[in-house]
Amino acid sequence: MERRVFVRSGALALVTLGLSPRFLRRVVFAADLPAARRGKVLICLFQRGAADALNIVVPHGESAYYAMRPTIAIPRPARGTPSGAGTIDLDGFFGLHPALAPLLPLYAQRHLAIVHAVGSPSATRSHFDAQDYMESGTPDAKATPDGWLNRYLAAQGTCEAGRTRAPSTVSPFRAVALAPETPRILEGPAPTVAMSDLQEFSVRATGSQVERLEALYRTGSADIVHATGAESFEAVRMLRAANPQQYVPAVEYPRSPFGQRLQQIAQLIKADVGLEIAFTDVGGWDTHVNQGAATGQLAERLADFARGIAALVTDLGDRMADVAIVTMSEFGRMARENGNGGTDHGHAGAMFVLGGDVRGGRVYGRWPGLQPEQLFEGRDLARTTDFRAVFSELVSQHLGGAHLDAIFPGFSATERLGLV
Repeated sequence: MERRVFVRSGALALVTLGLSPRFLRRVVFAADLPAARRGKVLICLFQRGAADALNIVVPHGESAYYAMRPTIAIPRPARGTPSGAGTIDLDGFFGLHPALAPLLPLYAQRHLAIVHAVGSPSATRSHFDAQDYMESGTPDAKATPDGWLNRYLAAQGTCEAGRTRAPSTVSPFRAVALAPETPRILEGPAPTVAMSDLQEFSVRATGSQVERLEALYRTGSADIVHATGAESFEAVRMLRAANPQQYVPAVEYPRSPFGQRLQQIAQLIKADVGLEIAFTDVGGWDTHVNQGAATGQLAERLADFARGIAALVTDLGDRMADVAIVTMSEFGRMARENGNGGTDHGHAGAMFVLGGDVRGGRVYGRWPGLQPEQLFEGRDLARTTDFRAVFSELVSQHLGGAHLDAIFPGFSATERLGLV
């Protein structure tokens, strides 16, 4: 094969491994990285499609909730209610959807905190725009070039025992998205990795063709991809040597794509490859029609979501002392059910925050109420907590990050939640 053709096709092959062009250009690999690397980890789970917060964290103490949702409201918790049919009470006012029962022990052990009536100051009800604002961290500013997680990565190195690692010791797997392509939240100058599947990443990095390509990179002279090619192969070697797949999960994960991605995040954490940020998402939350109540479409989605998160926490075991998990969705849904047994696009939503250093066992945020005069624009749950207050607290208190003004430009938290 002609040399320039081989180099061009080889670079394309590396992209199919899940290594984005930015990763190829910027990844830094240190040959003397310690075999075991443990630091703080943040796992971000995006529920794409606008999850219905009012049926996920149910305000069963609010009479207006039942008046506005005659067919899809989750029944009040009451003695004699069939198991799995009613709200799981948390504090006498709020409760969990019965499909979220796997998360109840975490709440009882104070490892799970809930933030209700949380969302964006933007009034948009566009999925595309709202997701963009949540991932960029700059509501109503479409020109922002990068995501807030990438700005965090670019601002400083990984914190361990109160110290910041130098760039030369930062792992190429510091930030990983289990996704087909780099999500908006991780776009930016700091190197990141996006991979659909760990198995695909490692299998495609073996074989004689890759070995020939590697030899070409090693002996080449002035090719643009020469240096970055060597660094990329070192990264592939690092993952292959760690072999995350060798770790047998301590618990069975759901067989769904979401459950399997969570299992792979756990494998990366336990492989000690220097993971600090993990991201994945799951769709199916846009319930305009036949949403259901205690059973049905939303219940099935929540059951998979809860089983996956509970399995991840159990699998990580004592590693959860250094891990925080945050869930997010671009906005909530309309307070009133529609004529199709579903809910339309709304405003404020709910977030879950889990972890060893999380002050759980309570619902955070000021409840705005669901009376007509209390609704946002007369139709939606009003926002009382900016989503950036949650993210910035996780960055500063869990990851030990600073430079919050650069990570969340234009935002100054007036109230600290005290989640961590």
